[in-house]
Amino acid sequence: MNRTLLPIRIAFIVLCTASGWLLCYTIQQWDAYWLRAALIGTLIGTLVVLVDILLKGFSLRGLSAITFGLAVGMLISFLISVSPLFEYATINDPQTVYLFRLALFLTCSYLGTVIALRGKDEFNLVIPYVRFVPHDVDIPLVVVDTSTLIDGRVAKVCAAGFINAALVIPRFVLDELQHVADSTDPLRQARGRRGLDVLNDLRRIKNLDLRVHESDVSRRQDVDAKLVFLAQSLRAKLLTTDYNLAKMAEFHGVQWLNLNHLAQALRQELMVGDTIEIDLVKPGKEEGQAVGFMEDGSMVVVGAGRSHLGRRVSVEITSVLPSAGGKMVFARLLEGPA
Repeated sequence: MNRTLLPIRIAFIVLCTASGWLLCYTIQQWDAYWLRAALIGTLIGTLVVLVDILLKGFSLRGLSAITFGLAVGMLISFLISVSPLFEYATINDPQTVYLFRLALFLTCSYLGTVIALRGKDEFNLVIPYVRFVPHDVDIPLVVVDTSTLIDGRVAKVCAAGFINAALVIPRFVLDELQHVADSTDPLRQARGRRGLDVLNDLRRIKNLDLRVHESDVSRRQDVDAKLVFLAQSLRAKLLTTDYNLAKMAEFHGVQWLNLNHLAQALRQELMVGDTIEIDLVKPGKEEGQAVGFMEDGSMVVVGAGRSHLGRRVSVEITSVLPSAGGKMVFARLLEGPA
């Protein structure tokens, strides 16, 4: 049971018990039944709390669907009850007409509620002033932070179709990105503009569910705290390249994704004897050597490859050594330009 709700539930049961006793205290004819009334109040309060516990996990979207269905059902029952069907009915007994109207009210309200709950994902009544666009609520959500947008690789990953989730861009992230782009520091300005360009690239990707979340949480919190809270509220994952933010999210139980980890996982595992193609971009330290770089940043030193600088060649791996920047690979030239 939620520790925050426990005192509230206990207080509610106590108030229900006190209400039963006060009812007998107010009505003098019921003075002898004060204990029974207090017990009935306790049972009613307990029943309400049990219903609250049973409704755990019931979403606000479901509540809005029920409200909408009840309203439509009551409106339909009212329109039918004031229609000529009842106005000129041959039944003269007011009690019978009342029972018919009561049955009509209950039936229409029930049907309206059930139909609304079945189609609750087809409309959005929870957040007003937002485009009336149906979303699949079962699709996973990923909250994107500023560092990911500035990094830029997320657009290429999404364009390749490797992120099967809806990307949520909070409004405060857009504001922070705009603030960075308006900075007087040329480096910060360039980073901010690259983030804005990445946003435009994401919007151009077909079949990518890109959403802008308008709520600003608490303005007193910093951006990192807002991101963690928003990810918790939406039950979403957090996409970031900020190590400290990732650790804070992990502490709060929020799953996080890091593009740097993805890049490391996609590094090609090279073994002695493998053949690869590489561009030779600069001479090596030793005589006749040339150096190229793989896509993950690993340096490849090719013996007797200096005469092929600026070309793409096929090489065979002769040894692989770990280094601080990843791996240092030594290879020998197989042939001329690939």
